[in-house]
Amino acid sequence: MTGADDRPEAVPVYEETLRVEKTVREADRLLIKTSVQERTEYVDLDLRIGDALIERVPINEIVETAPAVREEGDTIIVPILEEIFVVEKRLVLKEEIHIRRQEVVQHVHEPIRLRSEEVSLERPPVTDPTNTSVTEDEA
Repeated sequence: MTGADDRPEAVPVYEETLRVEKTVREADRLLIKTSVQERTEYVDLDLRIGDALIERVPINEIVETAPAVREEGDTIIVPILEEIFVVEKRLVLKEEIHIRRQEVVQHVHEPIRLRSEEVSLERPPVTDPTNTSVTEDEA
């Protein structure tokens, strides 16, 4: 092998390259739904109602000084005075007003509407699960 054939034989060289592309895709989605539910429950209560019973008690008694407002048991006594003209001026206890406290307990059964929220979770199907591409370049 001399002359033109003395050339070494050429060996072709190939190179492989890898190109990776990255794309953003939706991997999973979660839908949250809320709904309001109403229900009626009954409540039992004892309501206290205060009342005042007023009684006028005639006294017509001459007194030297005005009596004070006083309390006897569950009754408040308010003196009512009047001045009268006589040869001399005298203080007459004309009447007393007796105010007695009275309490009434009344049982009530009333409906009450209550609301609460319920939550449901749903995962819709993913539309394109594989969206990556790999290509080869030849040199």
